[in-house]
Amino acid sequence: MTDIDDAVRVYLAPAEYIDSDHPAIRARAGEICRAHATPRARAGAAYLAAREIRYGYVDHADLEVYRASSVLAAGYGYCVGKAAVFAALCRASGIPARVAFADVTNHLSTERLRAGMGTSVFAWHGFTELMLDGRWLKASPTFNASLCGRYGVAPLEFDGASDALLQAFDSEGRTFMRYERIRESFHDVPAKFLRDEMARLYPELVRSDDLKGRTMEEDLASA
Repeated sequence: MTDIDDAVRVYLAPAEYIDSDHPAIRARAGEICRAHATPRARAGAAYLAAREIRYGYVDHADLEVYRASSVLAAGYGYCVGKAAVFAALCRASGIPARVAFADVTNHLSTERLRAGMGTSVFAWHGFTELMLDGRWLKASPTFNASLCGRYGVAPLEFDGASDALLQAFDSEGRTFMRYERIRESFHDVPAKFLRDEMARLYPELVRSDDLKGRTMEEDLASA
């Protein structure tokens, strides 16, 4: 095998937080592989499985919110945890994958979330990079379809042939998401670093128990 093959193969290996060897991840990936023959089709199905986990508010001090199997079991998570699920399902389906990060200005948020953060800039937004047909593609499974519907934006689709990063505009042409800075990619989620960064950047949000354990749709419904 060539050096590049070896360099890519590491992104098939299970990790602590992208725990693609966990029984629940393997079982879900097995369902995907049985139903979809090609890597591109499997990637699309894995993307939808991760995307449709409900977007929710988490306790950033709890390392389980970054672990793929824990997010899958909980049925909700935030961007990093959902990106870990997507990466884990890809690896378990034979597709190299890793997590990557960006700083974004997010216009899909609630008043309480913005108040807790003190800003509309979300640092260390997580998404997934996966290798298909010899190319690394970027895809962000962050917002589930029903949440997108509440905000009047089409859910983000991934065709397995091109990048799928969160949309710049909603269906009425209003600003929705702006990528300010693309950061590094990692073999595994740097969970302890992210825990400490969230506490440093958003101390009020991390200290508050007002939103933890709730989905964004539940927050909108109670506003």
